[in-house]
Amino acid sequence: MGHHFHRENKRKRGIAGYFLAGLAGAACMLALTAFPSHGENVTAGERVLNETSSSQAAFSVLPHSSPTEEEDRTSPWYLRLVNKDHPLPPDFSVETVEAGEGRFDSRAADALSQMLSDMESQGLSPLVCSSFRTWEDQDSLYQTEVESHLEQGYSQEEAEQEAARWVVPAGTSEHELGLAADIVASDYQMLEEEQENTPEQQWLMAHCADYGFILRYPKDKTDITGVGYEPWHYRYVGTAAAQEITEQGLCLEEYWSAHFLQNGNS
Repeated sequence: MGHHFHRENKRKRGIAGYFLAGLAGAACMLALTAFPSHGENVTAGERVLNETSSSQAAFSVLPHSSPTEEEDRTSPWYLRLVNKDHPLPPDFSVETVEAGEGRFDSRAADALSQMLSDMESQGLSPLVCSSFRTWEDQDSLYQTEVESHLEQGYSQEEAEQEAARWVVPAGTSEHELGLAADIVASDYQMLEEEQENTPEQQWLMAHCADYGFILRYPKDKTDITGVGYEPWHYRYVGTAAAQEITEQGLCLEEYWSAHFLQNGNS
């Protein structure tokens, strides 16, 4: 419990930086108001500092970690792998439109909107608390977290390493792709493992693949993704890939390695 409490407090420290960066949507602001930052729980408004959304490990299980130019060309936009070892370039851009409570890649926004609409038609209340972020947004969050660790007495190198466990550096977050959405239950906006027990998450886990989404960071794949279990982070990959990934119990790293890495091709 002590370690858990320490971890949650780290997430909370960067909230001010997030709001100052102008990133917080009305829904997330309401979530933070409804659930003040006390104890060990993290609200949807504090989601921004759980960007392990994409962060922590070296992905040593992959055949090799750097995509070649050919691999970049053969990997379609909706299957682009973004993590510590597959970063986006600083000049990456994507056309986004409004979807849910934020913005999403225009080519996949209808799939997200339809999924949310279908949930609501069944009496569920999903809330998208975080979706697209720019490079500048992500960098601001990361630098704020680094500064908080420097103030605690960490060296620059230590501060950067520790900060990256909670907020990934710019270029390494799936949110910058515009294809990731953090979805929580409106009446349970805590970012904790118990989120998986809400009717909204149970529905999403059972049906998200029908709309082209996967639960990006499963509980049993943390050694491969390098990211802790996040039963709220959904990634658009297209219906064919989503169904294959779900049916075979894969994570995106495994699917991507099998289909696009040169020495992973059959």
